[in-house]
Amino acid sequence: MKIKTAFISVLLLVFFLLTAGKAWALEDKLIGVHLLSTGDLKHAHHLLRVEDDWHFVTIPLTLDDLNQQSEWRDFFIQCRRYHFVPIIRLATKVENGFWLRPSRRQIVQMFNFLDGLDWPTNERFIIAFNEVNHAKEWGGRVNAATYVETLNFVRRWAHTEEDPYLVLPAALDLDAPNSSETVEAFAYLNQMLRYDPTVFDEVDIWNSHSYPNPAFSSSPTKTGKNSLRGFLYELNYLKRKTGRDFKVIITETGWKANSLTQPWLENYYLYALQHIWSHPQVIGVTLFVVQGSPGPFEEFSFFNEQNQPTAHHSAFQKALLKLNEEE
Repeated sequence: MKIKTAFISVLLLVFFLLTAGKAWALEDKLIGVHLLSTGDLKHAHHLLRVEDDWHFVTIPLTLDDLNQQSEWRDFFIQCRRYHFVPIIRLATKVENGFWLRPSRRQIVQMFNFLDGLDWPTNERFIIAFNEVNHAKEWGGRVNAATYVETLNFVRRWAHTEEDPYLVLPAALDLDAPNSSETVEAFAYLNQMLRYDPTVFDEVDIWNSHSYPNPAFSSSPTKTGKNSLRGFLYELNYLKRKTGRDFKVIITETGWKANSLTQPWLENYYLYALQHIWSHPQVIGVTLFVVQGSPGPFEEFSFFNEQNQPTAHHSAFQKALLKLNEEE
């Protein structure tokens, strides 16, 4: 297959140049989409279908999913068939309005479950939980020290597996203020490093939720830590603190489709693909979310409750066509 230069420069249609099971190379770049359940893969294939190319999909694995081995086995088979590289975000379950903090026993159970699956590539990406600068994401209380201990346990276990995993930390909410329920992202990172200055030493790839805030509705030309360019602020911070130039996967990003954004979505996607997600340290982007209807993520969705394409789907597809035409 002829690989198109314009797409290489913007993450799109850039190809592993490998069949399933070969080694991952960090210089490869993939764009994809975030799923909420294994059944959403058919929508991801519809949105991103280019049979010979590979794409990322980010998906949570909850404690309840540990009873769904057959479903997940089929999901991994379909990932191999349609050339999707899964990024598995470890999760627990919601009780009393917040996600429970994981125990070490539960983390080991998740690894045992994942070890029993036939991964579509040799590279096994996992995320150690989610937006832990929110109390509701971490047992009802923001606590950087306990998250550091959890992250350290996850990465040590992951790196001693027979087939080692690539570990991403929980992405932080870059728009969160200091409040009774949240901690500002860089204040949280400072707390993590004060508790353990080596906490990021064995993190393989950085993880970012770089949304176009405020209100998930800003232009992609906006700058600031709460913009689409939020990952750059994180990477610069990490360079200062650790001396490392991390590669990054933006595992959540995207706009709400509303009266402010909908007329501009096509141009927004095109600009982001050309000028933001093409950054050399970005190795992947998974847009949020392929199907979130009905529910609080309806305005982000590429497919609605009736499984029909939304304004996001149309805008993204048109942006891809324009990229091809501008080659």
